[in-house]
Amino acid sequence: MADTPAKTSGARRERETEQKKRGLLGGILQFFREVVAELKKVVTPTRKELINYTLVVLAFVIVMMLLVTVLDFIFGRLAGFVFGGTPLWPLW
Repeated sequence: MADTPAKTSGARRERETEQKKRGLLGGILQFFREVVAELKKVVTPTRKELINYTLVVLAFVIVMMLLVTVLDFIFGRLAGFVFGGTPLWPLW
């Protein structure tokens, strides 16, 4: 089984021949048709959902900012202690 080459499925072969027939302009038009079809599937959130999503994102960003700030402070103090000989305490 491993020695036999993989065969292309019928649908894939048909799609490849359609792309060859279509040409460059036809391919571009098909792309835009598919984009419009996907955009029709998009559901806009309600006002309540939008506010909820916004608050979740802002809370996440604030938590991540605090985490990065604390880690930066800790690693900065450790680097100063190791390379500069500054004391770890007091923190200011």
